[in-house]
Amino acid sequence: MTRVDASELVRIRTHHPEAVAEAAARRGRRPLVRPGGRLMIVAADHPARGALAVGNRRLAMANRVDLLERLCLALSRPGVDGVLATADILDDLLLLGALEDRVVIGSMNRGGLAGAAFELDDRFTGHRAEDIARLGFDAGKLLLRIDYEDARSPDTLLSAARAVDAMAERRLPVFVEPFICHRRDGRLGNDLSAEAVTRSIAIASGLAGTSAYTWLKVPVTENPDDMARVMETSTLPAVLLGGEIGDDQEGVYEKWRKALRLPTVQGLVVGRSLLYPVDGDVAAAVDTAVGLL
Repeated sequence: MTRVDASELVRIRTHHPEAVAEAAARRGRRPLVRPGGRLMIVAADHPARGALAVGNRRLAMANRVDLLERLCLALSRPGVDGVLATADILDDLLLLGALEDRVVIGSMNRGGLAGAAFELDDRFTGHRAEDIARLGFDAGKLLLRIDYEDARSPDTLLSAARAVDAMAERRLPVFVEPFICHRRDGRLGNDLSAEAVTRSIAIASGLAGTSAYTWLKVPVTENPDDMARVMETSTLPAVLLGGEIGDDQEGVYEKWRKALRLPTVQGLVVGRSLLYPVDGDVAAAVDTAVGLL
């Protein structure tokens, strides 16, 4: 695993903050999707929403050097196309030289903090469209959670639509991750029934003044056999959201494998389950996910 020197990163950030923009300017770029290829993206935008837990380890993602070392290892594996993260993590990866010839996706709205009373108020506290363009990144990602019983959901829809417009104006792809949500005993949960995922896809597909640059980032439904029907809701290209694997690792891989055969599904975006696998073998977990493509 690549060793990250925290003191060196701090030294650069302290004395040469311009080094981040310089690293971004000289970064070698590539197409979002290569001809005949599919996308394998590692996600690491959870910490900025206060979501640091992996399984029963509540602060597993809190050690930044450990996270960066895991990300560098994942990005070095054959078949991995790139990373989805917030500015702080992408800045570190730029300084480490880990983003050469990789797809870089900036995470845009992280304001709906995990577990907060205002969790559905997903404000755009991360990358703006102009930041993604200025840094020469390849795409953006936004979270779109809708609760039919929460009066703030229209504000979320409007801000998401304007963000899609801003990205499209710059001809930058944006990955929209939609969910229908409900609160139970004060806790927000995502509805992964076939009907709810179908509705969320239909809503996300119709956002903004154009869908030309919109991709979908969708979960596998509770019943994986429903995915074929659910994905008929839109012609937008889609990637699968990995989510938590839990104890049934092989069962989850089989769900992904089936869904990846569908015509609109163009790849995987997986985070904690690859960076923090149960057996601790990041390389093996990443290689297995790549093999599913």
